[in-house]
Formats: sequence, structure tokens, C-alpha cells
Amino acid sequence: MKEEKLLNRIVTDPKVMLGKPVIKGTRLTVELIIEKIAYGETIKDIKKDYPFLTADDIKAALLYAAKRLAHEEVYAA
Repeated sequence: MKEEKLLNRIVTDPKVMLGKPVIKGTRLTVELIIEKIAYGETIKDIKKDYPFLTADDIKAALLYAAKRLAHEEVYAA
């Protein structure tokens, strides 16, 4: 799936989860999905817990996080 199409699955709305990025049509934050993967859950595990999610939703969360970090500025101490 193309990058733009994946990223369109992520939305922000100040009225939903205080404006944190979420999977479109849900209240599941990108943060939650990334954290679950960091603790060892697989896409299959996450889909089992949240059957309304697709593998592309989870990939979108990962891509969104990667894109956000790519724009982070780092300054030498």
C-alpha cells in the first residue's frame, strides 16, 4: 500500500483522545499500538485484541511514528 494511503488512516481531532493521533474511526492511539509492539505483541496479537483493526491500520501507526521521528531535531550537547 502506498505511503500516502497508509498515512491517511491516521487522524488527529482535538475532540478525540485530546488530539493525539488515532486510527481513523477509532479511539486507538498510535502511541498505544507502538507501545504494544515494543512490548512484544505481534500484528496478529493486536488484531485479536482489536478485531476492527486491519494489518494496514497497524502498519499506518508504525509509518506515522517513523515519519514523526524523522523530523525530530537533535542537538549536540
